[in-house]
Amino acid sequence: MKKVLALVLAGGEGKRLSVLAQGRAKPAVPFAGKYRIIDFALSNCVNSGIGKVAVVPQYNPRSLARHIGVGKPWDLDRIVGGITLLYPFVSTNGEMHWYRGTAEAVYQNLHFIQDSRVDEVLILSGDHVYTMHYEEMITSHRQQGVDITIGVTEVPWNETNRFGIVILDDNDRVITFEEKPSPPKSNLASMGIYVFNKDVLFAVLEDAHRRGLQDFGSQIIPDAISKYRIRGYEYRGYWHDVGTIEAYWQANMDLIIDLPSFNLYEPESQIRTPSVDMPPVKLGPRAQISRSLVSNGCIINGTVLNSVLSPHVYVEEGAQVVDSIVFDDTVISRDAVVHRSILDKECYVAPGCRIGHGDDYTPNKDEPLYLNCGITVVGKGARLPPELKVGRNCRIDPRVQERDFSTLVVPSGSSVSREQTLKA
Repeated sequence: MKKVLALVLAGGEGKRLSVLAQGRAKPAVPFAGKYRIIDFALSNCVNSGIGKVAVVPQYNPRSLARHIGVGKPWDLDRIVGGITLLYPFVSTNGEMHWYRGTAEAVYQNLHFIQDSRVDEVLILSGDHVYTMHYEEMITSHRQQGVDITIGVTEVPWNETNRFGIVILDDNDRVITFEEKPSPPKSNLASMGIYVFNKDVLFAVLEDAHRRGLQDFGSQIIPDAISKYRIRGYEYRGYWHDVGTIEAYWQANMDLIIDLPSFNLYEPESQIRTPSVDMPPVKLGPRAQISRSLVSNGCIINGTVLNSVLSPHVYVEEGAQVVDSIVFDDTVISRDAVVHRSILDKECYVAPGCRIGHGDDYTPNKDEPLYLNCGITVVGKGARLPPELKVGRNCRIDPRVQERDFSTLVVPSGSSVSREQTLKA
């Protein structure tokens, strides 16, 4: 795979992830306790023998850049090849080159691709969760002698409106590509994985730039079907687009069942990430943990059921965490209950709080399209006062303090922001 360059598109704003993507790029959102979402694409590259990787960030890139560093956890801190971050830039004439779409992000870096001296370019999305050996797809691309190969996988029919949908002929040639069709003619979805012959990629993007086309899924690929040999490569393993709160929550919950289809423990598909030395998990005399992922540094004196805990979470005696995801350095105080909720880093849940309370599933008034499945989200650094009751589909903004709650009852579908603002 020495003649392959992997380009990981990591500029997504992540609005559908609500407060989890405030202040961080979507690929930098924590996942499965110890990882970030981008770890899966980077680890897949290394596990596939691809040593030239470029990450293309844009929105809130600081945490993503800090996480990637020089690429050491993925063995990408190399003199030849290795990892490069390709930020938007200001040209010599003072023009700011923001990336206006996925294809635009690649077009603005064609000079880097040319300098990389590769034959194929593997384009990846940095916000999907899966393990895949790309070398098998690239080998198939070469053997078939095609110009472009698209990774495709079957998705549930009721989710097809979230994806680009592909129709293949009997020889796996792409004959139709429709972005989020209604009604769909197929449930075969694009994975956002493309293998391009380098010269074809240059020709496609130069033509697209002249015509103002900016996005691979909705514009570039459909336009290229009649001009190039495009083949679909069907992937039959676990693949999850975690771009919504519900999908993100479900992908985490998929990991805690007895025999998960997505297995983090396969040595040949190891997911790598920066690690910080922490002591082992400590369980108190009355701790109860069942069907959960609990990261190093956690201290559990209460109950944790069907949940995912990141490093250094403290669950005090009498507290319950059920069907929830809790990020780093969060404290769940005595007798508090967290149910079907996602808590970002450094939150403090005071004694007696109830998060995800009651049977009212009213969608969130501010984000009805994103917060409507009963999951409550609490932003980074929020501090919740004692005995607070927070309903379903609520949004607690980052850095909210005890004084920002004008009442100890936050009805389902409400949002709480700074300076005593309750939006119901």
